[in-house]
Amino acid sequence: MTFEQMLERVRYEGAYPTRAQAEERVRAVLAALGRQVTGDERVELTSRLPYEAAVVFTSQFPSAEPLTGWDFVKDLASRTGASVATTRWDTGTVLRIVAQLADEALLGRILAQLPSGYALLFGRAELIQAA
Repeated sequence: MTFEQMLERVRYEGAYPTRAQAEERVRAVLAALGRQVTGDERVELTSRLPYEAAVVFTSQFPSAEPLTGWDFVKDLASRTGASVATTRWDTGTVLRIVAQLADEALLGRILAQLPSGYALLFGRAELIQAA
């Protein structure tokens, strides 16, 4: 998938009126995700993203303190000045496309690495063990 194709899919699935709005969301979400994903999963995901998306993703250093999925959305909302509800929509739209670029095995490893709450953002069920 090219970066332009990625933007068009995000634009369509997120119902954004312009390509520029879709690109703004893609860049914000990928930069935020770049602060969370580390190790081999970061390298492998980078190789599956279109070049322009990979540059945005890798431009951020991973955070020493990983955020839960909910905190990820709240942090991104505060950085972009958007509402939490809008940011949740934007995040889910972009990460569902990212999930399609990663295979199931890679996505599983990424989700295992991240704190709780990310599966839903990637369009997957959040499975938890019964206590």
